[in-house]
Amino acid sequence: MRTLGGLLFLFAYAVPAAAQAGEQVQAVPVSYGTLNQNDLALRVHNEDIEIRLIPLDPQVTRLLANDAFQSLRSLVETRRRAIDSVAARAGVSAPGLALVSFFGLRPDTRFDPQTLTLLIRNRVFQPLGVIPLSAKFTSQQLNAREQASAIYLFEEDIPVSDSFSLSYGALLSEDWQTKQSILDRERARVSARARSERADTTRR
Repeated sequence: MRTLGGLLFLFAYAVPAAAQAGEQVQAVPVSYGTLNQNDLALRVHNEDIEIRLIPLDPQVTRLLANDAFQSLRSLVETRRRAIDSVAARAGVSAPGLALVSFFGLRPDTRFDPQTLTLLIRNRVFQPLGVIPLSAKFTSQQLNAREQASAIYLFEEDIPVSDSFSLSYGALLSEDWQTKQSILDRERARVSARARSERADTTRR
């Protein structure tokens, strides 16, 4: 009975938490954002390669200008079957997703997709799986000015409302925390624009 009671206790808290996460997404209206993908991107680089990571969480992608938002949403939806397949094999129902791009800065630059990790709450997360978006990603080799991208899956949601770090070997970016003020201001602007439009519609 104690075990059952404990499970019921956890369930009682898990449901509101899930509902709250859904409410946060719904609270950000679509098509009012003005940010671009660079505003959401974490970057690391050395002399050979630059790596860019964009979280694909609707809490932040809804803050993008509509074309950019629709582009990323379409990217996920057209690969939904592959995403679900990779997640199911890993036993994860709701993986965190990110768009990761590697840019060659020198000829014959090699990269290792599995070297990229996230540090979340002092825990290192390696990718559960990678869904390549181009043949260059599979070859794991780039020439100067070439690009290879993929959707990365992680064990849990990327904490876009808090902080996390991106690492690739010795390269590290902890810039997400500094983006919070930009994201907060944009959320406020989006909410204000949506309220204003609703008010105008009501007056008519």
